[in-house]
Amino acid sequence: MSAEPSPVEARLAALGLSLPQSAPSRANFLPYRQSGNLLFLAGQICEWEGVPQHFGPMSAEVDMALAESAARLCALNLLFAIKSAAGSLDRVSAVIRLGGFVSAPPGYPDGPKVVDGASNLFIALYGDAGRHARTAVCVSSLPANALVEVDAIVELA
Repeated sequence: MSAEPSPVEARLAALGLSLPQSAPSRANFLPYRQSGNLLFLAGQICEWEGVPQHFGPMSAEVDMALAESAARLCALNLLFAIKSAAGSLDRVSAVIRLGGFVSAPPGYPDGPKVVDGASNLFIALYGDAGRHARTAVCVSSLPANALVEVDAIVELA
């Protein structure tokens, strides 16, 4: 008999999403670091269990829905790290801040719309506690030529 999913994981499943089984680091850094009740999460690219899925740069020819799904994939990797650190996604009392990076050429105007894919998932899972401050910028390149990278700070109960 398997254990019942946590309320947040049940909401995730209701959205048709699941957490990856792993989110390996690409370099010499920790996936998270806790200070008091704050959990600082390292940036996660749009990969699934270590395999990049969406590649940059963003352009007018790349479908916005696909780009938002790339950012949502980053958020799923962040949620994996939260669960690894806290033991349960239900321990998140507030999503404090997201930082989003979109691989795009100079002058690309819609980087913030791409990062909405990550923001919208945190809000869908945590409601008002998922609303956060955010930075969303375009950059010339990301690790593994990824389309998107997102980092986060969350508060744990």
